[in-house]
Order: sequence, then structure tokens, then C-alpha cells
Amino acid sequence: MSKNKKQEELERQRQLNNDYSNPNEYQILKKQTIKELIAPSGIDASNIDHLEIISNVTRYARSFFVSTLPRMTTFPELFRDMYLFGDINTSIYINPIAEAKSQNELNRTINELETERIVAADRGNINRESTLGQKRWEAEQLRDEIAAGYNKLYEASVISTLFAYSLEDLNRYTKLLASEMSKSLVGVKSAWAMQEEAFQSNLPLMQDKIKKTHTFDRRSMGTVFPFTTSEVGHPTGIPLGFNKQTGVPILFDNFHPSLTNYNMVIFAKSGAGKSVTMKTLISRSAVLMGIQSLALDAEGEYSIVAESLGGINVVISPNSKTVINLFDIEPEIIKDEITGKSRSVLNVENKVEDVTQALLTMARGSTRSQEVNELTKQIISEAVAEEYRELQITSDPSSLYEINDRMSADILGKKKKAMPTIGSWYKRILKKAEQNKNEDYQFHYSYLIKVMKQYIREYNGQMAYFDGQSTFDLLDGTLFINLDISQLEERFARPLAQQILLSWIWEKYVKKNSEDKTKASKKRVLVDEAWMLLPYPEAVDFLNTMARRARKRNVSLAIISQRFQDFYEKPEAQAVLTSSDTKLFLAQDKSEIEYLKEVFKLSSGEANFLVTCFKGEGLLKVGADTAIIQIKPTAKEFEFVETNINKLVQMNASKNQY
Repeated sequence: MSKNKKQEELERQRQLNNDYSNPNEYQILKKQTIKELIAPSGIDASNIDHLEIISNVTRYARSFFVSTLPRMTTFPELFRDMYLFGDINTSIYINPIAEAKSQNELNRTINELETERIVAADRGNINRESTLGQKRWEAEQLRDEIAAGYNKLYEASVISTLFAYSLEDLNRYTKLLASEMSKSLVGVKSAWAMQEEAFQSNLPLMQDKIKKTHTFDRRSMGTVFPFTTSEVGHPTGIPLGFNKQTGVPILFDNFHPSLTNYNMVIFAKSGAGKSVTMKTLISRSAVLMGIQSLALDAEGEYSIVAESLGGINVVISPNSKTVINLFDIEPEIIKDEITGKSRSVLNVENKVEDVTQALLTMARGSTRSQEVNELTKQIISEAVAEEYRELQITSDPSSLYEINDRMSADILGKKKKAMPTIGSWYKRILKKAEQNKNEDYQFHYSYLIKVMKQYIREYNGQMAYFDGQSTFDLLDGTLFINLDISQLEERFARPLAQQILLSWIWEKYVKKNSEDKTKASKKRVLVDEAWMLLPYPEAVDFLNTMARRARKRNVSLAIISQRFQDFYEKPEAQAVLTSSDTKLFLAQDKSEIEYLKEVFKLSSGEANFLVTCFKGEGLLKVGADTAIIQIKPTAKEFEFVETNINKLVQMNASKNQY
């Protein structure tokens, strides 16, 4: 093939392989650099003090380097304000300095400092002489530590890039960052005329292109790392336990202002230390912080705590003479929406609903009968409202009292009215049943008359311990009150007692806590073995309401349960969990851990720890913070917090020997 024909064939191949419809395109591609081809929509580096990142939304970036450092550094405060500032990236380049070079540099520094010190002494500058002498001593100490292998020197540069969506915001953030860092004596400077190089240095490419280094020793180098183990706790509070990762005591304040609510939940398998933990919390908070606590004791475990704290222990049983009246009502303090002033009112409507819910649970009984429906509830509710109406009890708190001219009246000449009872309500149901002519209501009246008879004292009902005027009143200021229901039948009587007592506690204990935060005392209500309530919808509803409303009364609701699966499978009970800012998980059964992991977003490591941890160990979550805690009461505390029968026998035997 001739030379001309070869050239024609090459030209034809070029035409096939290249589209010359845009004759400038090939030339443009030839002129673009690799950086231009792989960059996003565009990075404008034409400005000397910032970059413009051009995409769908333009962002502005400014890079900084650390220019000055304090003479002494503190972990983890050195760069904390920078790491947590906002939309900022920070890179730290650390290079170890060879020991030989360190020794030479330090020897040179020591000689220079000594020379300057001598000059200062000759000039009579005592202050400078003293300062230089101290620096020389520190340099010698560092040199000797490096020579002995106890220390080491490093060169490090710290580069940060701050981002904003407008240049005005970027300038404002720049001033704010410099101000925040100056509080810890750290100086930052904009990488003026080196923004592109500084930005590239802050990318994950391991290339420090600006080389603005500082010298650190091993101890000071450790202060730059942002990785700290999780610390949970408050500046004030009671020592609840130890952080197993750091050994630092965890101070816990159930009523700290940083908490969104004061409620807490404790979940653990049997024998993991739930009761011991709660007894420790109650006793320490009572002695150290004056927090008053009341326990709904389902297992009879807290009576010894009441004795130790000089509190009150009340036993509710079929044979006890203690009566707690479901119908008791107390005034509460509210703020007038118009005037903003506080005033005392009697919320009769809410009380009617609470009593109705409790009577509904009674009517359903242990079999949770399906015969009870809205018509039954209506009959119950109307009779309850009529009971209060007959006594002329209204929203006015003074309607609780009757004028008494006899000498037995109090100073104000008022005597509190006798409240309605389950017995008086039952008699009203009997009368209404006789007067009823509506066939739709006949069955429900008949049903109530049959099933509610067991709760009436006049008929010697086997569950009549809540029928009658209250023989016991909650004394304000008592550090610990224990309501022991352990002698009641477990399947139905105890959950029923829990619901009735919660309603009564709300009236007598929680409502008395004024909304005036200067007068309100700190109170805790403990519900032990709360899983017993879950099969009863009315009880769960009241528990949820109490969890939501407790904080306004400066009250902490503490829920203890060993069966988290019951809470998981009961969506109505989820409000108790979401209304609790503090959660403590002790050792868990394998069958429960997956539910906890899903609901509380536990990591695999946390979940495995809860399955294998020892008694008294667990995860404490306070808000967004989590710590591994070990709770270990003192030897003296174990005398009244221990629940293991074998250990109690052993402890008593040891006492008798002495």
C-alpha cells in the first residue's frame, strides 16, 4: 500500500472513532486536568480565605490550623469545643520524633534556656530568671524521661474545615469558633492563601500539605483524642455505683434539670439485683438528698427499709384492719389560664373516671369477663357521680367540709365529710336496679350485683378490704412509706390492689405536691412487679396517665419488672417507657434480650453483655448517655437491702455469734 493510501486509511479511522459534530469538544477535553474531571460540579478556589463548593446548593468552606497551644493541656478539654462545634471536620496528623533527634533538640533548648537565664540574672530581672529556670527544669525532666523510655515526643498538626451555606454565616461561625477555642487558650488561624491545600489536607488522603506542626509529649498527645468512654451522671446526686469502664463513681440525681422527666424503669431477670438496686437508691437518696419515697411492695421486700429509715410500713391483707378508700379525693393546685394565678380546685370529673376504671377492673374479675362493656361502664360511672353529688362535693375545695358548731370542730369550724365508699356505691346500684325499667340495662345491673358483692364488707366479702372510710393517711415528710400487698392473692387481688392504691396515692401523695417548685418536695413512687398490671386495660391506662403527669408534681414514677416481653407485646404500655428518661437494665434472660435490643436500639455488644453480666451489673441509660454500671451496696447497707433468703440466714447467724 502506498504512503498516501495509508494516510487516507488512518484519517478514515479517525473519522469513525471521533464525533466532530462539536469540533471544540476534543480540544476542551485535552485541556482539562484530572482534578477538573473528577471534581464535583465545581470547587472555586479563587478566594484566598475560603472555598466555594458549587453543586445543587452552594456551600462555603474555610479551613483553619491550630496556631497556639496552652502551656498545660487537660483531657478531654483541649479540642472538645472544636470537635463538637457543628458542621466541622477536623484532621490530626501525628508523627513520632526519633529519640536521637529528641535528645539533640532538647539539649539545644536546655542550653539556650540556661544562657538566657544567666543573662536575665546579670540584668537583675528576677521574674524572667525564675521563669526560664522553671522551663529549663521541665526540659531536663522531659529529656530524662525520654532517655529512660517513659516518654516520647511527637510532631502534630491540627487542621479543621468549617462549612456554612452562606458567606455571612461562615464569617459568623469563624468568629464564634475562635472565641470558643480561646476559652481553653487554643489559638486558631485561617489558612490564608492556603485554603485549597488545607482543604485537601483535611480529606481522608493522609497528606498534610501545610505542615503547621506543634511538638507534644506522650501525655499531652493523649489529650487531643476525641474518644472518651461514656460517662453518665450528674454533678450532684447520690453515688449509685461505679462505671466499670473507667472506675469513676456514677452520681445520679433523679430530679436533675437536664432530665426531660424524672421517671425511671428497671428491667432484669429474677435474682439480678432489681430490689437491691432500688433499696440502695431509696435509702441513699433519702439520707443524702431528703427524697421521700413510697413503694407498692408486691413481694414484701421493702418493710425492712421502712424500719431502717424510720418510715411507715402498712400491710394490706384480708385480715388487716387497715382500710384505704377508693373514693378519697383531695384538692389540687392549678394555674388560672386568664390571670396566671394559682388556685385550689377539686377535680371531681377526673376522680369519677379513676374510680370508674377501678370498679370496671373489679367487675371484670380475674377471668376478665367479656360481659363488661360500655353499658356496664356507664352504669358504674353514673352511680359514682351520684355518690359525690349527693354529698354536694363540687369543684370548690370547701365542699369537702361541713360546718360543725360542736367543740370537736377544728379551728376553722370545719369538719371533713365522710367520703362515699364501695359499700354505699353498691347500695345505690341495688336501688337503681330496682327502679330500672330499661331491658338493655337489666343484665348489667344483675351482673354488677352478683360480682361486686365479694368486695362489700357488709356481706363479709372475701375482698372487702377496700370498703370503708380510710383508716390510714399518708404523712407528708415521711422519708419512706411501704404499702405491703404481698399477702394478697397473686393472680388478681394484687393487680387490683396496685390499681386502687395507685389512684389513692395520686390523690393523697402526688396531688399534695404543690406546683410551686419552691415548696414542692421531691417524691418517688415505686411500683414493684409492674407486669402484674398489664393484663388489665384500665390499670395500664392509669399507669400511663400517672407517668405523663408525675413530672408536673415533682414526682418520679419508678417501674420495676422482670418481664419486659409483656411490655413489648402491650402497645398501650409503651407510654410508660417513652415517659421514662432513666432506664436501667440488669442481667437479662436470653428470651427477653431481643425485645430490649429492638426497642432501645442496643448494640450487639451491649445485648451480649446483658446476657452474661454478673449480679448488680448492667447498662444505665440516662437520656442519650449510656454507661456500664456496677452497683455494690456497703456491708452495712446489705443488712437491709439483701433479699436472698440463704444470705439473710447466714448474716443473722453471724450476728448471733457475736
